[in-house]
Amino acid sequence: MEELNEIKEKLNQCFGCKAKPCKSGCPLDNDITEIIRLVREGKYKDAYKVATTTSVLQSVCGRVCPHQSQCQGSCIRGIKSTPVCIGDIEMFLGDKAIEENYEMAELKKIEPGKRAAVVGSGPAGLTCAAFLARSGVEVTIYEKYNTLGGILRYGIPEFRLPKDVLDKNINKIINLGIRAEYGQELGKNLSLENLKKDYDAVFIAIGANISWTMGIDGENLEGVYGGNELLEKNCHPDYAGKTVIVSGGGNVAMDCARTIKRLGAKSVKVVYRRAEEQMPAEQKEIDDAKLEGVEFLFQNNIVRIYGDSKVTGIECIKTKLVKKEGDTRLSPVNIDGSNYRIDADYVIMAIGSTVERDVVDKLNLELDKHGYIIVDDKYKTSQDNVYAGGDLSGTKATVSWAAKTGRIAAESIIENMRKRG
Repeated sequence: MEELNEIKEKLNQCFGCKAKPCKSGCPLDNDITEIIRLVREGKYKDAYKVATTTSVLQSVCGRVCPHQSQCQGSCIRGIKSTPVCIGDIEMFLGDKAIEENYEMAELKKIEPGKRAAVVGSGPAGLTCAAFLARSGVEVTIYEKYNTLGGILRYGIPEFRLPKDVLDKNINKIINLGIRAEYGQELGKNLSLENLKKDYDAVFIAIGANISWTMGIDGENLEGVYGGNELLEKNCHPDYAGKTVIVSGGGNVAMDCARTIKRLGAKSVKVVYRRAEEQMPAEQKEIDDAKLEGVEFLFQNNIVRIYGDSKVTGIECIKTKLVKKEGDTRLSPVNIDGSNYRIDADYVIMAIGSTVERDVVDKLNLELDKHGYIIVDDKYKTSQDNVYAGGDLSGTKATVSWAAKTGRIAAESIIENMRKRG
């Protein structure tokens, strides 16, 4: 009852704006104002149907989306007050829909017999599979691990997205009649050419989870890890009594820092070359990290990692922020002579990620200079009936942006299937 009262209080904060700026701020174009109106009136099933016209990951997105930089950041209340807690409302509705088994919105069905393969089961793959299945397409998901979820399972810590919540959301999607094949990995025991022969369409969403490196001395030392791989494989060293440096300012850096601190590290320091207000991580994640004892070194840059065979420390240099011609964002510039050393046992690189080139190079698809698969506005690739989405297509690296690519690709696949008859 207490939870319901809290949600009612948050629902009543919504002005019901006709312009719906929150919808414009949502990558998925969720009709947030209408959803809130229906939930406020107790019409939960109707609210869920509205929500599922654009999304199928309410329980996930409500917990992990960067709401402040998306829907909540566009809320009109935020100009003079606190924005509506849209994420909490979405989470409430998604959890209630799973608990009470609400039906998703009906979609127009295509002629039976059409088949599609979805490679990867992160937010893009799950969303694409759901919209295809709801339209009458026979869908098979191919996943390299033995459980579904992709980056949702193997990249987001339990304290941000509980696995039982993720499992329930995935089960609701799979129960649409979707088949799953496990231990299937592109470039190893799964080929795009064979999938094209067996299916009317293929959607590739295997992510881009290879950590960037900084190109500095010492990155090959024992004790240097990629943040993305560390979270994905969950194979951590013993941090007890150790000092750990995390390089980066995004949510992956925050997830790494908080995870490592929880695993017993004596000291965790996040080194970020810009100011706090420029960090791409959600402010809530930054604040939570601080509360958990993570230290932040803003306007500092790592220029070297020390050690003979194993990490013993880092060299940092302080930075100043300057406005460069043509740039909208202040750029960090190293301050000569401000170098100093910090003793450390481990260094985590969490400055961004890219595609697994060994895999994408063999797909015979057109790639851009960074190795991302080139797609059009409907996420079609350079090959007929092959689509790609999520981080693999170079979209913004958030759950909702990835999910949007899956939905648009599904709509395009269905459109083409109808044309072909």
